[in-house]
Amino acid sequence: MSTPDVDVDVNQNQNQNKNVKAEDILCPLAEYEECDFSKLLEKPRLLNIDRQRSLDERSLSELSIGISPRHATRAIDLNSSRFFEQLDSICSPLGRRSGFSTPRSQIGFDPHPMVAEAWEALRRSLVYFRGQPVGTIAALDTTEENLNYDQVFVRDFVPSALAFLMNGEPEIVKNFILKTLRLQSWEKKIDRFQLGEGVMPASFKVLHDPVRNNETLIADFGESAIGRVAPVDSGFWWIILLRAYTKSTGDTSLAELPECQKGMRLILSLCLSEGFDTFPTLLCADGCCMIDRRMGVYGYPIEIQALFFMALRCALLLLKQDDEGKEFIERIVKRLHALSYHMRSYFWLDLKQLNDIYRFKTEEYSHTAVNKFNVMPDSLPEWVFDFMPVYGGYFIGNVSPARMDFRWFCLGNCIAILSSLATPEQSTAIMDLIESRWEELVGEMPLKVCYPAMETHEWRIITGCDPKNTRWSYHNGGSWPVLLWLLTAACVKTGRPQIARRAIEIAEARLLKDHWPEYYDGKLGRYIGKQSRKAQTWSIAGYLVAKMMLEDPSHLGMIAIEEDKQMKPILRRSNSWTL
Repeated sequence: MSTPDVDVDVNQNQNQNKNVKAEDILCPLAEYEECDFSKLLEKPRLLNIDRQRSLDERSLSELSIGISPRHATRAIDLNSSRFFEQLDSICSPLGRRSGFSTPRSQIGFDPHPMVAEAWEALRRSLVYFRGQPVGTIAALDTTEENLNYDQVFVRDFVPSALAFLMNGEPEIVKNFILKTLRLQSWEKKIDRFQLGEGVMPASFKVLHDPVRNNETLIADFGESAIGRVAPVDSGFWWIILLRAYTKSTGDTSLAELPECQKGMRLILSLCLSEGFDTFPTLLCADGCCMIDRRMGVYGYPIEIQALFFMALRCALLLLKQDDEGKEFIERIVKRLHALSYHMRSYFWLDLKQLNDIYRFKTEEYSHTAVNKFNVMPDSLPEWVFDFMPVYGGYFIGNVSPARMDFRWFCLGNCIAILSSLATPEQSTAIMDLIESRWEELVGEMPLKVCYPAMETHEWRIITGCDPKNTRWSYHNGGSWPVLLWLLTAACVKTGRPQIARRAIEIAEARLLKDHWPEYYDGKLGRYIGKQSRKAQTWSIAGYLVAKMMLEDPSHLGMIAIEEDKQMKPILRRSNSWTL
C-alpha cells in the first residue's frame, strides 16, 4: 500500500483557519467549441421571452444585470469578431461583485446581511494540510458526535469550490484536485477485495499527531461508509470540478498535467468498460451517491446517469488529443450518443408519456415492442397522476426491467439541465413542473431531495425500517438547502431567474437563524431535521453560490454545458413541450 503523505513540521498548521487571500484571475465564460452564442441567436424562437429563452440565447447586454455598473453599459455585439475579447473583459476581476463587499444588485435584491456571515462560516470550515487549504470540513457542529462530519467529502466540497472560484480564490480548489488525485492512486482494499484503480475517495481527513509532530491523510473509499458502498459519484464530481476550475481561471495547465490526464482516464475506464449490460446507463448499488443509504435507488438512478453524462462531456473538453486521449474521446462520443437517446426516450415523463404507460400492453416480444421494459401499468403509483401537471415533465428516478421509479429527484434533474442531457424543451418542462408543484418541491425550505416520501409498508420494505429515513425526513422527502445552488444554476440556464430569486428569499428567512442545518423535515420543510447537523458547510456554500450566480450569471459558464446538436435525437413531441 502506498505510504500516506507525512510532514514533520506541523507547527505552521496551528490556527490556520484564516482568510485566504483572493487572487485576481481572468474568468472566461465559455470557449467557442462549447457554445456559439451568435449561432443560437440566428433563429429566434417565437415564445414568451421571460419564460422561454435560455441564458445563452439572450444577449450579453441583458446579462449585464449582475455585472458592475462600469461594465453594464457596454454593448456586446454577438456577431462581432471581437465577441470573446469583450466577453473576457466583462468577466475580468474588475467586474466581480461576489464576496464580502458585494454592492447592491441590479436584479432586484440587496446583498443580504447573512452573506458576510456565510463567508465567515465557510472560511472557518477550511481544512489545512502542510500549511495549505485542501478542502472544507463537512460540518462544524460541536453539539453532536462527529461521526464522519469532520472529514472533507468530494461531493460536499463542490459547492464550496464553486464559491471560492466565483470569488477569485482558485488555489484551494487546485490543492483539493491534486490531493484527491494522489489519493486515487492508493491501493484500495475492502475485506480482501480490491476496488478498481480509478475509484476516487468518498472523503478524507487530516490526522494530526502531536507526539510525532506530523500529519497524515486518511482516505475513505467506502470501507468506513454506512453500508460499505464505494462512491460512484466522486469521480464524476472530480472531473466536473476540474473543468469548472479550468473555465473559471483560464488555466489549462492543471488539466493538461499527465497525472490529471491519467486520473480522468482511470475514472473513464471504470464507467466505459464493456460487460453484460444492454443499456448505456451505469448499473449502481444503493448508497453510491448523495443518497448514501438504502432508499431503493439501486439499478440506474437518475443522479448517477446525469452526473455520468456531464462528466463525459467535461472529459471530452479536457482530454488531450494524444494517442491515449483520442481512444477515450472516441469511446466517449459513442457512449454520449447512446446515453442521451436512452435517457431522453425512456427516463422522460410528461402527461402524454404517463398516459401511454397507463395504456401499456405487457408481455410484448421482438423489436416492435412499445413496452420495452415490460412495465406493468398496475404498478403506476396513484400520486403520480395528481403530481403531473398539464405543462411540465421530468426525468424519473429509475428505469430497469419491469420497474419504473416515478419519484422526482432534484439533483438528477438539475444536472440534466446543466449538462444539456435534457433538451431545451425538456429543460423548460422541468422548470414548469417546479413552478406548478412549488408547495410540494419547495414549500417553506428549498428543496426536496426527492418526492414523494415513502411511508408505512413501502418504507419498511424499501429502506429496511431506516429510522433516519422516516417519511419526509433526510433522504426520504427531506428538504436540503444545498440544492439551492443547483436550482439557481438551472433557473439561470433556462432564463427563469425569478424562480431562483423566490427560493433564495425563502431560504434567507430561516437558514442563518437556524444555524445552517444540513436538512429540514416535514412535507413543507418546516422543521429542522431530527438528526440534522448545524453549521453544515455545503448548506452555507450552496447559498453563497446561488447568490453569486444570480448576481453574475456569467458564473454559469463554469458549471453548465450547451447542447450538442449532433446528439439530439428525433423525439415525438408531447403536449408539455408546446405552450
